[in-house]
Amino acid sequence: MGVPRDNIIIMQSQWIFPISALQLTPSVVTSSYTVAKELYDRSRGVEFLFRLGSSLGLPTSAMFTAATWFHRFFMRYSMEDYHRQDVAASCIFLATKTEECGRKLRDVARVCQAKISGKDVSLIHSESPEVDQLQNVILLTEEVLLEALCFDFVTPSPHAELIDLFDAYQEDSRVHDYAWSIAHDSYRTPLCILFPPRIIASACYVLAQRAVDGPHSASLDARISASPPSASLPTPPSHKPASPDASRFAVEYYGFTEDDIAKVSDALSILLEYYSAQDMQNAPHAAPLTMISPPTSSLRPSLYEPFSQVPQLLSQSASFPPAGTSNRTPISSYGGNTPAKTPLHVAEQPERAIPEPGKKVIGRLDLS
Repeated sequence: MGVPRDNIIIMQSQWIFPISALQLTPSVVTSSYTVAKELYDRSRGVEFLFRLGSSLGLPTSAMFTAATWFHRFFMRYSMEDYHRQDVAASCIFLATKTEECGRKLRDVARVCQAKISGKDVSLIHSESPEVDQLQNVILLTEEVLLEALCFDFVTPSPHAELIDLFDAYQEDSRVHDYAWSIAHDSYRTPLCILFPPRIIASACYVLAQRAVDGPHSASLDARISASPPSASLPTPPSHKPASPDASRFAVEYYGFTEDDIAKVSDALSILLEYYSAQDMQNAPHAAPLTMISPPTSSLRPSLYEPFSQVPQLLSQSASFPPAGTSNRTPISSYGGNTPAKTPLHVAEQPERAIPEPGKKVIGRLDLS
């Protein structure tokens, strides 16, 4: 028996943060992270998560659930204390259980080790010390993940809302494909913790329409305005908007208020800012979207910097934890360690783990 829709909305509300909260995350407040650096690493972490899930043959719904948990986790813990790849692997492992697509812990650790080391999975022995180490890391991080999530596993998806939009209006199939892909990309941004699914779905749909209609079509401002710019006569009774207002279908379908429209505007501007931050040599598919002007009604501060300009921290290694520190993950590429409790529960700062002489250091390839 499914969870009632009203209950989903109530449970989800605790996970919707104002955009200003991105300035106050544990990573930004307690470390040298900037907002741009954290968003860059969140994007890399979700990319790693998607690659791990794809290699394990997981359904996309499980990966979207895991990606949502990933973003929620880092609203409560710092990226300096938990490596994004460890958290991504733990989110994937937990999703295999809640989404009923079970995978063995050793298989998840083996594929994860292949991604981290840059080797083919067939070259990773299932009984290797590295795989054993990763199993411990995944389990230890999962304990903190469960605490961070408050055991709330419900994650409504914008894709379900998109299906409703697709069914309600027979749009060009290219719009469907574009909107679906943009919704995928939205998980590389923090949209899932900033807006409800229908706001995200509407932003993806409107942006897809604008991309397919071309540069001489209605602007994003016109598509999300509270009323049709040239409307002078009442709209005839219909469950579909009359042409030429098809470009405003998503807004009219949901009957958005002005507050909702402001949220769609912000979601659109964040998506476009994310695409503009990409290195176009690595993401040529994003180039057409970077030519679209964002809504002028979005007045939020800038969040992203060009990814090629985001400062990188120097340390890029991880080690096995010293004896007696079973509650910590290995030193991450950021030099942090996994505390047993969040800083909200423990007043003092967690100690730094120092590699013991003779311990083997495992390098992490930057595959995310």
